[in-house]
Order: sequence, then structure tokens, then C-alpha cells
Amino acid sequence: MPIVPDTKNWTWVLERACPECGFDASTVAFREIPRLTRENAAAWMPVLERENVRVRPDENTWSPLEYAAHVRDVYGVMGRRLQLLLTQDDPEFENWDQDATAVAERYGEQDPAVVAAELREAAEALADAWEAVPDSALGRSGRRSDGSVFTVESLARYFIHDPVHHLWDAR
Repeated sequence: MPIVPDTKNWTWVLERACPECGFDASTVAFREIPRLTRENAAAWMPVLERENVRVRPDENTWSPLEYAAHVRDVYGVMGRRLQLLLTQDDPEFENWDQDATAVAERYGEQDPAVVAAELREAAEALADAWEAVPDSALGRSGRRSDGSVFTVESLARYFIHDPVHHLWDAR
């Protein structure tokens, strides 16, 4: 059975702790994001080695493999958004339907070892990109098509909640 798409606007994670996973992005300093990105990627490795990595806990929840493939792709999407913020004035981010991507890319059928390698590589590239951002660029802004405005700094804090939350989901 297909997962019901998540249509929530998660921008509130910039203001308060997540009641589900407990992570509080509002307390995270921008310069912590590269370390947190790398730590998160490392924490996915034992998850992807589990015997039951393909098993959904129920019909409404992705398997750990599906969450890991999503997180790998989140790293890439956020890296592209960061580049837009750094190279364009007030860019509008391309919409990304994460649920359609999960179906089209067959997340649950991917090889966990390949996902692990790609996740590590994508995380390292994004962590390096966050590290390279000069302080003078932290306030550069862009927006989603729904009108939500992000600066480089708020995008980083918004981003980091996602892989942390999904690691909690895959517990």
C-alpha cells in the first residue's frame, strides 16, 4: 500500500523543538551544521546494515531503507538550494515532491550498500558546502513556491531537522 503523502509545512521547526523527535533546530548555530550533517550520515550506516532494513513497520510508514534513500536525496536537494542562494538574488526553489520521488526511484528496492555509499558522499559534499559559506552570505535569501522565505542560515537549520527526524523515524 502506498504511503500517504506528507503535506505538512515543516517550517515551524525553525521556531521550536519537534514534539516527535525532540530535535530543536532553533538552538543550532549555523557553524554546527557541517558536523551535525556528518554525524547524521555516520549514524545511518548501522541502520542500513540491519537485516530488516527493507521492512516497513506498518503500512503507513517507510522502511529504514526508504528513509535513508530520502535523506540521501535531501542532501542533494539542499545542496542545490544552497548554491542557488549563493549565486542568485532571491531565487525561487524548484518544487520537489519527495513522495513521488520515492515511488519513481523505488526507494524500497534499492541496494542498502549503494544507498549507504551515496548517502555518505552526498552528506560530505553538503557538509563541505556549508563549511565554505562565508559569514557575509548567511543572510542571502530565497523562497519556496509556497512563499516561505529562507536565508542561508535558516535553510541550514531547517535542513538539519529532516535527516535527524528521519533517523528517529528509522529507529
